[in-house]
Amino acid sequence: MATLIAPTNHSPLEDAEAIRKAVKGWGTDEKVIITILGHRDAIQRQKIREAYYELFQEDLIKRLESELSGDFERAMYRWIVEPSERYALLANIALRHADRNYDVIVEIACALSPEELFIVRRTYHNRYHHSLEEDVAANTSGHLRQLLVGLVSSFRYGGNEINVKLAQSEADILHEAIKLKDKNGNKDEEVIRILTTRSKIQLVATFNRYRDDHGIAITKKLSDEASDDFHKAVHIAIRCIQDHKKYYEKVLRNAMKGGGTNEDALTRVIVTRAEKDLNDIKEIYYKRNSVHLEDSVAKETSGDYKKFLLTLMGKED
Repeated sequence: MATLIAPTNHSPLEDAEAIRKAVKGWGTDEKVIITILGHRDAIQRQKIREAYYELFQEDLIKRLESELSGDFERAMYRWIVEPSERYALLANIALRHADRNYDVIVEIACALSPEELFIVRRTYHNRYHHSLEEDVAANTSGHLRQLLVGLVSSFRYGGNEINVKLAQSEADILHEAIKLKDKNGNKDEEVIRILTTRSKIQLVATFNRYRDDHGIAITKKLSDEASDDFHKAVHIAIRCIQDHKKYYEKVLRNAMKGGGTNEDALTRVIVTRAEKDLNDIKEIYYKRNSVHLEDSVAKETSGDYKKFLLTLMGKED
């Protein structure tokens, strides 16, 4: 369930005019911007952008970039762009960052539906004049490159059919590959083949078979064994495919754990899941941590950034 519940009777023209008033003059009324855009879904936000341009011959995104700053500006930018453009941006940032964040690439490739991923790839191509596969390949090597390129270029079958015998045999292949980590590259290539070509429902059946046969979840086994970028990426791919909501809960938990807050991860999860299943992720977070996600976010953030995230989570500050 989504946390965002958008009004059905909004007027794009009225919203655009109200935002114009909020950004015109010496000061910016951030509260108005949050109240409007924090309660509009993707289609409504697009209509507001179009209405704003028609009324004022100005790009709303560029205006907000000039009026806002810091974590709040980055969160608002990621929110107001179209979903496919947002994922393309996140992927590009992950690849350009000095410490390349391959987690984000795996997350995008494995949490989205085949249709959503295809649109993201097309958007990335149009925005950056490179294919996503090309940029992933340029920033990786070896088995990690094969895995990530395979994941982002995959168009998985979305049906409900499960091949039980295949699940059994490929569970055994995964078991052997993990057991022989760093000793048999051919086994790693088999892992890549399985993770990049099978349907999600088939893979879940394989992961369940692994647990039943070996008495341990494959994610637990990998968390004990993962030491390099390739095996870490395999671990994340399996977590995302098996239960992306639990995966996102862990991302949020880690983002607010320890001495500092990972605002990029916190923003990414809340912004990308608010219109999808953030309510479910909030429930998982509470069961796991005995504290409401909103309370954790409120404790770790401040100012307009805090107000905006809480609005997207369905709780006003």
